[in-house]
Amino acid sequence: MAKGRTEMQVGPDGVAVIAIANPPVNALSVDVLYSLNGHYEEAVRRNDVRAIVLTGKGGIFSAGLDLSAFGDIQRNKSEQLKVAYTWVDAMTDILEDAGKPSVTAIDGLALGAGLEISMVCQARISTPNAQLGLSDFQIGLIPGFGGTQRLPRLVGLTKALEMLMLSKPIKAEEAHELGLVDDVVSPNDLLNVARRWALDISESRRPWVRALYKSDKLESPEEAREILNFARVQAREQAANLQHPLVCIDVIEEGIISGPRAGLRKESIAFQELFFSDTCKSLVHVFFSQRATSKVPGITDLGLKPQKVSKVAVVGGGLMGSGIATALILSHYHVILKEVNEKYLSEGIDRIKGNLQSRVSKGKMTEEKYEKTLSLLTGVLDYEKFKNMDLVIEAISENVKLKQQIFAELERHCPSHCFLATNTSTIDLNLIGEKTNSQDRIVGAHFFTPAHIVPLLEIVRTPLTSPQAVLTMLNVGKNIKKTPIVVGNCTGFAVKRMFYPYTQAALFLVDRGMDVYKIDQACTKFGMPIGPFRLADLVGFGVAQTTGMQYLDNFPERVYKSMLIPLMIGDKRTGEASEKGFYKYDSNRKANPDPEITNYVVESRRMAGTTPDPELLKLDDGAIPEILFFPVINEACRVLGENIAVKASDLDIASIFGMGFPSYRGGIMYWADSIGARRIHTKLSEWEVKYGQFFKPCKYLAKRAAGGVSLSAPAMKTMNRAIGKL
Repeated sequence: MAKGRTEMQVGPDGVAVIAIANPPVNALSVDVLYSLNGHYEEAVRRNDVRAIVLTGKGGIFSAGLDLSAFGDIQRNKSEQLKVAYTWVDAMTDILEDAGKPSVTAIDGLALGAGLEISMVCQARISTPNAQLGLSDFQIGLIPGFGGTQRLPRLVGLTKALEMLMLSKPIKAEEAHELGLVDDVVSPNDLLNVARRWALDISESRRPWVRALYKSDKLESPEEAREILNFARVQAREQAANLQHPLVCIDVIEEGIISGPRAGLRKESIAFQELFFSDTCKSLVHVFFSQRATSKVPGITDLGLKPQKVSKVAVVGGGLMGSGIATALILSHYHVILKEVNEKYLSEGIDRIKGNLQSRVSKGKMTEEKYEKTLSLLTGVLDYEKFKNMDLVIEAISENVKLKQQIFAELERHCPSHCFLATNTSTIDLNLIGEKTNSQDRIVGAHFFTPAHIVPLLEIVRTPLTSPQAVLTMLNVGKNIKKTPIVVGNCTGFAVKRMFYPYTQAALFLVDRGMDVYKIDQACTKFGMPIGPFRLADLVGFGVAQTTGMQYLDNFPERVYKSMLIPLMIGDKRTGEASEKGFYKYDSNRKANPDPEITNYVVESRRMAGTTPDPELLKLDDGAIPEILFFPVINEACRVLGENIAVKASDLDIASIFGMGFPSYRGGIMYWADSIGARRIHTKLSEWEVKYGQFFKPCKYLAKRAAGGVSLSAPAMKTMNRAIGKL
């Protein structure tokens, strides 16, 4: 069945308008490219056509390549990719070198291959709301339709590299200033102005610009090499394990040194090689997994609509509560922040002001927008105004009795339609709501620190939580620009539970002779933003100890009992907030290794009765992540086996957005499948024999290892159904 097409109409002025029609975002599928090529050949052939305007239907030009076919092409080494390239190559020659000019009329999005095709045209006209960019890096690719050659020639090498490396679209006004867009007009005038431009070029009233051969914005080859070498250094520093940024720089350089046609040939070869790379496959998996999180069986397929939420209360103005309130007011919600006294309330409001001022200082918010956003916040010391709330989010410390008391108060003061959410990261929701009669409207809303920045939101439901409560929380999460995953109720839920063994395994290695900083270094080389000990400092040892007690109570056989953190807490080393943890921190909060850690490590080993293990000390930077992450995979398997998570892909997204697992590895379960259940099971079994219960493989993992089945397989049908409805 054909997916997408183009439509052509020739007006009395002799302008052929070709429109891309593949809703909702006019993605460039193979069918669209085939149709586009055919219509261009027809327009060039027809005597009644003097010029061509290329546009998109439905208020969007094109968001780029249609990724829905990527999986099949990558798995089957399909010839479709080569066929598509043949068409694009031919179309490029037609658009750029034919005797009839083309002008692109851009509304909405012109991203990836969509922007690349527009750059082949002789001019681009856009509306003020248009966004233009090359986002190929986000899926492990480089531009493949000429973007590496034309963009530098249109906007200059430095700006082109910035747009490519950041994969961040620019707005129409900036695109106009740079020369990427030739005119900005209202949506009502877009097509008429584009037609006039096309005719003006046809009749030589405007110049015929071939972007591929422009050189006025390019530096000399010597200067270009300096800029490109600097870009290589930055790419290696920011993403040492990724090759496609370096490949892209090489392709750009080829075009500058050997000419644009040579650059196009190198680009085409590189694109097709990268397309079949593990990195691209992983990132395409992440792309679809992220979109599948919003499809939850038994919730989003019931025909329900989310309840309208306009007024939200946040209970607790600490680090989490202030971050949650910030996220809400940034998305135009009216928010009440409740604290127990004036001092704490003032501190909470100051934190929110600080969060907003940070955006102002970075140029992301004007002072006027700051004042307007802050006006949405009201501080209170009682529950009087809670009678008008649509949603309340409790964000106090992890204290079961205090949370129970607060939820009893919320039940008394909030209207019956108001949903009651808790930001707990570990406590069973049934415990929190057991002293209420409102368990159907109690839902977990677990944000991650800092709550206004980290994109993950873990929505927790119990068997008593109503689908309406979950659906409404999903909608709020979407509105505040979070990626939500819906999980079941248990200690630690999905994210914190599956990653708890990460720090535990790191403590195990230290007790058996390994250096704290070697472990952190190995993890950052693997692709984590920071290692487990730097992470513990950032979160704070108090939180780590409280969480540890929850796990010890509920999963005693799976807790590695190290004394290292308790010893440090005893000396008031509690992490970054105290300026001393596993690292010491200067006035700028920069982390530096601390020689004093050795004293605590020696004492911890003495109390554990352990000695350095020669075999473990031989582990290199490539092997250390396995002994840290295999227990994480094991716990993730338990989470799936207990149906705490609906889909393995949800755990991939949770690991990336919540814990910083490298996206180019596809997420924790995707990476596990690349290794194989049998190998993971074998290694854990060996470690169990040598080191104890902490490493014991769970039944879910053992069953799949025995059958040679993918760890994600049981949930793949659910995910595929979800993707099919996107």
